[in-house]
Amino acid sequence: MTVEGSTTVPTLLPTSIVGSLPKPAWLARPEVLWSPWELEGDALIEGKQDALRAAVQEQRRRGIDIVSDGEQTRQHFVTTFIEHLDGVDFENRETVRIRDRYDASVPTVVGAVSRRKPVFVDDAAFLRQQTDQPIKWALPGPMTMIDTLSDHHYRSREKLAWEFATILNQEARELEAAGVDVIQFDEPAFNVFFDEMKDWGVAALERATEGLRAETAVHICYGYGITANNEWKATLGSEWRQYEESFPLLQQSSIDIISLESHHSNVPMDLIELIRGKKVMLGAIDVANEAIETPKEVADTLRRALEFVDAELLIPSSNCGMAPLPRRVALDKLSALAAGARIVREELAASGA
Repeated sequence: MTVEGSTTVPTLLPTSIVGSLPKPAWLARPEVLWSPWELEGDALIEGKQDALRAAVQEQRRRGIDIVSDGEQTRQHFVTTFIEHLDGVDFENRETVRIRDRYDASVPTVVGAVSRRKPVFVDDAAFLRQQTDQPIKWALPGPMTMIDTLSDHHYRSREKLAWEFATILNQEARELEAAGVDVIQFDEPAFNVFFDEMKDWGVAALERATEGLRAETAVHICYGYGITANNEWKATLGSEWRQYEESFPLLQQSSIDIISLESHHSNVPMDLIELIRGKKVMLGAIDVANEAIETPKEVADTLRRALEFVDAELLIPSSNCGMAPLPRRVALDKLSALAAGARIVREELAASGA
């Protein structure tokens, strides 16, 4: 393994990020979500690897313990996976309502979906070569995948979700074999489609994780800090209780880690009680504004969480991905996250916790 030096991962409060980091300007247009690539051909392949390598270096330098790729090699957290599958037509697109929130042009399912070859495994193996720290890789969840398509073949959201779950399980097993320690599934749809989530959504997610020895995580968020999401949040009232719908089922599931938003949200902290016994990846960094949290702010959020989750089960993180933010802002937020976690970690050590 080629690494730049060993870093000891703390037993308590290991830090991580949920998903994306901003891409460098030479790879994609800054502060534009899902921006087209600025390079092509071999230059694009090399550019993606350089960006991934830089993302790892910055995470390590700023104190992040469970390292990810920052999604440097993909444009979109869902469609980049889907575009590698058979049965999906990206030429004939349709406009659909995404998570009942905003309209988007999406590809169409025109036949049986299948995966001819691994999608992210080579990138994950490259990530593994960059560090000896634990690494995490994110995949879209089955329910969120079907909400990002127009289905002309199965004509059943449930049937398509189960097909995707099988494909995701194939990918996840190969990611595990490539050395990934934590495999995360992004399911923002769990915060919107409650009936489907209860009927078959959690079951499909468990199908995607079947047989894995790597730790599994599900990330359920309120979305990137973009206008459509921020406007939706403004309609949710003084308390955001959507997690009340999914947490009881997830507490009984085989998923190891539950990832949620917290800092600067209206999510009541005591909802964490509903997933007692699970590891909690808690958002202590707001991705909806450019203000840099102070270490004290991060520490305050973590202390409040510790009223409802055991310290050995808490993973300080970001609320969601940071792709739309200025690169400097996102990286400074990483430093704040690590510094805040360090404050609380030292407090716990001093108290003998």
